[in-house]
Amino acid sequence: MHQQRGVSLIEVLVTLVLISIALLGSASLQVLSKRANSEAAQRTIAAQLANDLLARMRGNRGVLDQYIPAASLGHATLGNAPALDCADQAVTCTSDDVAAYELWQWEQQLDGAMELAGDTATGGLIEPTACLTGPVGGDAGVYEVAIAWRGGTEHPDPEISDCGADSGLYGDNNEFRHVLLMRTFIDND
Repeated sequence: MHQQRGVSLIEVLVTLVLISIALLGSASLQVLSKRANSEAAQRTIAAQLANDLLARMRGNRGVLDQYIPAASLGHATLGNAPALDCADQAVTCTSDDVAAYELWQWEQQLDGAMELAGDTATGGLIEPTACLTGPVGGDAGVYEVAIAWRGGTEHPDPEISDCGADSGLYGDNNEFRHVLLMRTFIDND
């Protein structure tokens, strides 16, 4: 009887195939994990931005109507910084000036312009659109901040808000449109 020594070529090939399958599974899991982390980071940024704007509005209740622009906010909608830098303690700003400055500053955060790598904005959301609504004339009532951004994965078109819908930023059928909606009551007294 002949006794085999060593490992046959077939056994080596089977082992390589099994190891390759395990490594591919591990790599796939890493990709899914990174994608989920990116989506969670975008949602967290949107929630922080919505809370930030609502807090700014609560702090300047007398001019709530100044925070609700005629159109939705997108990239560079508000243009250049307001003439008065209300962050400067030496500058005297009216409530209207503060609202204009805060809204501009908030949009800079939304677009990522507050974090730069060279001249490129690196913070903020991917292709953001913000929609701000509230009672006519800045009266007390429910104010709503909806923020849409381009997600990395297809997502059923969220029906909670039409913010950014059909803008062309989020795919042909809004399949990449992700939306966060935050509502709160603000009293203007």
